[in-house]
Amino acid sequence: MAALLRLSWLLLATSFLSFIRAQPSPELQKRISAAIEAAAKSNGSDIDYTQFVNVFIGTDNFGDVCPGASIPFGMVKFSTDLTGYAPAGYVTDNTQTIRGLSPLHDSGTGSSLGTYGNFEIMPLLCPHGFDTCTTSLETRERFRLNNTDNASPGYFSQTLDNHIQMEATSTRRAGLERFTFPKGSGTPYFVLDLANDLPASFAGGTLNIDPDLGRITIGGHWGSSFGPGEFHYQAFACFDLLDGGNQKLSEYGVWTADTFGLDAKGLGMTHLNLSLNLIGGVYESGALFSYEGEPEQVNIRVGISFVSADQACSNAETEVGNSTFEEIMAQSKALWNEKLSKVEIDFANTAPNVTEMLYSSLYRSFLTPNNATDETQAEFANTTHFYFDSLYCSWDTFRTFYPLMSLHSPIEFSQIVDSYIDSYLKRGWMPECRANNLPGWTQGGSSGDVIVGHFAMTYHNEATELGIDLEQLYAAMIADGEVNPPEWNIQGRQVNVYKQFGYVPFAVLDTMSTGRQTREGSRTLEYAFEDFAIRQVALLLNKTDDVESYTNRSFFYRNVFDSEVKSDGFQGFAQKRFMNGSFAYVDPIDCSPLDNSTRDCSLQDDNTVGFYEASSWEYSFFAPHDTAHLIQLMGGNETYVKRLDHFFDVGYFDPSNEPSFQTPIGYHYANQPTKSVDEVRNLVFTSFDITPAGIPGNDDQAAMATWLIFHLLGMYPVPSSSQFLIVSPFLPTYTIHNSFLNVSTTVTVKNFDPRSVQQTIPNGAAAYVKSVTVNGAVQPSRCHIDFYDAFRVGGEVVIEVTSDKESVNSCGASVPDSLSTGGFAVAR
Repeated sequence: MAALLRLSWLLLATSFLSFIRAQPSPELQKRISAAIEAAAKSNGSDIDYTQFVNVFIGTDNFGDVCPGASIPFGMVKFSTDLTGYAPAGYVTDNTQTIRGLSPLHDSGTGSSLGTYGNFEIMPLLCPHGFDTCTTSLETRERFRLNNTDNASPGYFSQTLDNHIQMEATSTRRAGLERFTFPKGSGTPYFVLDLANDLPASFAGGTLNIDPDLGRITIGGHWGSSFGPGEFHYQAFACFDLLDGGNQKLSEYGVWTADTFGLDAKGLGMTHLNLSLNLIGGVYESGALFSYEGEPEQVNIRVGISFVSADQACSNAETEVGNSTFEEIMAQSKALWNEKLSKVEIDFANTAPNVTEMLYSSLYRSFLTPNNATDETQAEFANTTHFYFDSLYCSWDTFRTFYPLMSLHSPIEFSQIVDSYIDSYLKRGWMPECRANNLPGWTQGGSSGDVIVGHFAMTYHNEATELGIDLEQLYAAMIADGEVNPPEWNIQGRQVNVYKQFGYVPFAVLDTMSTGRQTREGSRTLEYAFEDFAIRQVALLLNKTDDVESYTNRSFFYRNVFDSEVKSDGFQGFAQKRFMNGSFAYVDPIDCSPLDNSTRDCSLQDDNTVGFYEASSWEYSFFAPHDTAHLIQLMGGNETYVKRLDHFFDVGYFDPSNEPSFQTPIGYHYANQPTKSVDEVRNLVFTSFDITPAGIPGNDDQAAMATWLIFHLLGMYPVPSSSQFLIVSPFLPTYTIHNSFLNVSTTVTVKNFDPRSVQQTIPNGAAAYVKSVTVNGAVQPSRCHIDFYDAFRVGGEVVIEVTSDKESVNSCGASVPDSLSTGGFAVAR
């Protein structure tokens, strides 16, 4: 088995390496590979799971992953900011230059302008003194020293081409920055920004230097990265420069600059008070300081707050204090090991690339959203609830991110749900895409309903203990489902016309609310699934009338299905629909990977396709709660399977966006699960790998990461239910630990064959599910299991696989649930 694993790994590594465009330090991969090899030889004790994490996966190919120093769900993520397209600050592209190191970033967001990047600091060498320092962004940018980028959970390092190394480690709201200068390089200078951030959204602020304390405090307002430009958030920073008395300032002052010649510095000046530059343009500003004695290493303590500068300083004092860089890094590593060890595997018999992909993805699943509890502002100021920022976006994360969290981290899940409910209490609706502490753009509707619905379906028995009032949770869902916001671009749904017509009409006259009148087809499909989530909680709480009402509304997806539309010989596709009931034809291939036009397919006002980030070919498969009826609309099982085959074969499948997530396992619903196994193997090995370009698109707050994790584990969730589909694991055994429930569930693959872990399963390799046994009971269906049977009580799940594909190409007693065939009848 070990020899076969090595052969599989070599073949896969050869194909993966061909994707490399720019790489971090070569030592990083050597270190990870050595750690995996050592773990395979160990007895399983004292495992450092952080060693298996490659934080640079997704930092190329528009993955938008932040590799910066953070703790799990940390509010701060220390990383460098580079030029070009770099929403997370860092990119591996070595043609881009470094602007500085900053403490605030998001990971895996689709904001092309970037998000945060406030309070950048850049080390400088100024041989001719203070007035000659390159303080503006354009003049101070430097290339990296190639092949020196290095990072691991809780640690980040990058070296400039002048050999100055920048390092960072962090706590939840603070951290330490360490700068090492080449020996004999002279006086170390630092430029620190007030106005600059990644999207250039500064709207006014102040900076103060206290030379006696050796402290710089900054505060200001900046704009949203994925929301209305009229909205602004406040942020504050506290930089302690003296390292507990081990360092002494030399020169200090302030500076301002623009891109047309302004380059002014004020030696000895200690204050900046700047408003929004109403005429527009670039207006930069900040502090400039140096140290006595030409120290080769400089340590700076940083605290961040969204409340005040005083609180930023307090955060640094309480979370970092006098701890050394190594002590904070060790604390962070311990926190990461606690999270990463929630999934335990057999290192000796798991392919090394699978190990690295699994733990790197699991790492990103704990990186966001950002826990900003006690750091609230505006209507959330002084809330007694938990508060999480950077919910980019509920539409992205409801499908796989939160269902995975339900398996191992119900405490954090409940805290995030509490934050969703608090938004309903404060704003009237749950958040859809909170970003930068501000409401962000709505994509599919009120997808938060599916998230809180999934929590209720899996932890209703423990809800009170976890601090969640289910009646209040349900009230928040009902508000989304019944109350039309006056502005549904940023929260809620356009529910008035949806209820009136049974779909969201194209070119509708809406006299009661405002929003961008696009995405009518996909919004109808998403609204219907959100109604299913409400129906599920209504069933749980025995609200009989609501169960009937929302069951019926969850069938509204059928109302945008035009049975007359044909494409590639297949008939029946989702389409936009006018108020009078007639359909507005859109070619089903529009916005697919084969659409050669330059049309817009996202939130732009000229997205005339009717679907969001996907084609009608893709979205027509979307009815996770009622796929059985969808199959009938498409002509029955045989035609549906042929249609899925064609969809994948010709290239309509787009793994770079979330509407594609469920499609590879669609064959389960047509009673042909072996085809799902084949498609998932192909997907994983054509779309994911262990290079910086190793995810197929924007990570979307670890939506991609958790999608991959489920495929590696051989499962797929049905959101807002307790049902998990069984596919075929990529590893022989794994255990998921749930410390809150005090249970562990071990999944074992009987007859596991390492030869199956590749893009195309070879003849004779066992990979297809023959039977599923849960705690000694053989399950009537080999296509799905229930959370309550396996993960709620713990124990063992045995998935028996075979190479005899034809003999097991059916689910057995039942395919996964659909509402129209009596599924989801009981809330466990």
